[in-house]
Amino acid sequence: MGKINKKWLYLLILSVIWGSSFILIKKSLLGLSPFQLGALRTIITGLLLFTVGYKSLKGIEASAWKWIAASGFLGSFIPAFLFAIAETEIDSAITSVLNSLVPLNAILLGLAIFKIGFTKQQLVGVIIGFIGTCILILSGANLNPEQNYLYAGFVILSTVMYALNVNIIKAHLQHVKPLGIATGNYVIIIIPAIIILIATDFFSERTFEHPEFKMAMVYVAVLSLFGTALAKVLFNTLVQISTPVFASSVTYIMPIVAFGWGVLDGETFGLLQLTASAIILLGVYLANKKRS
Repeated sequence: MGKINKKWLYLLILSVIWGSSFILIKKSLLGLSPFQLGALRTIITGLLLFTVGYKSLKGIEASAWKWIAASGFLGSFIPAFLFAIAETEIDSAITSVLNSLVPLNAILLGLAIFKIGFTKQQLVGVIIGFIGTCILILSGANLNPEQNYLYAGFVILSTVMYALNVNIIKAHLQHVKPLGIATGNYVIIIIPAIIILIATDFFSERTFEHPEFKMAMVYVAVLSLFGTALAKVLFNTLVQISTPVFASSVTYIMPIVAFGWGVLDGETFGLLQLTASAIILLGVYLANKKRS
């Protein structure tokens, strides 16, 4: 298979995997609490990554571990809980659109903290993206009054953490292999995840007797294996066989997949919500578009 066809195949597969992650979170919450879900997702992913990536830890310098720890908590640990909490109140498809704010926050934080400049076009993209976010949240609150759209703040906070993580990797971990960073992240965060899981009373009979428990565990396992561990490998491969700009286009396809799952699961969307989603993705596109 040619490189051109292969990169499109990888893009499609990755979009389906990541776009499906939000409905998997929603389904997992039917039998688990948000804290149980976040902890289990971290533990399962950690075990998977350590199995294949433990050798990559040997070459990491001692001075890099503080940044790997920061990357682990900001890029994986805390967001795993925040997304689960958010989806107890708002639809999975809306969560996926709000997740697209990561590149916009990365630009703002890159300037504010890491002194990385940006162009006027990127600034316009950021402004458009955040206008779309406001419209999306306000329209969603009106369309679904039974949902608490203040919980969208948990998703937005997660995107800020993801953006911080991107800038930390760019500024301080460029010399560490991606597999080493990912494995190192989970070596550190798996211990607090185990503590949290025990604290949630996960191992009680009440948890195991929940009618949705078995299926929830299946959803978490699929989410951890495909949505986190495998997706990291696929994304790194996609970057290698294409370009970072092409690979980042997964951001625009993921919400389409998520909206599809949302419709199948009975989630309702208004025209204004769909328009706001398009405005956000336009902002992300402008912020990431290379100037000719």
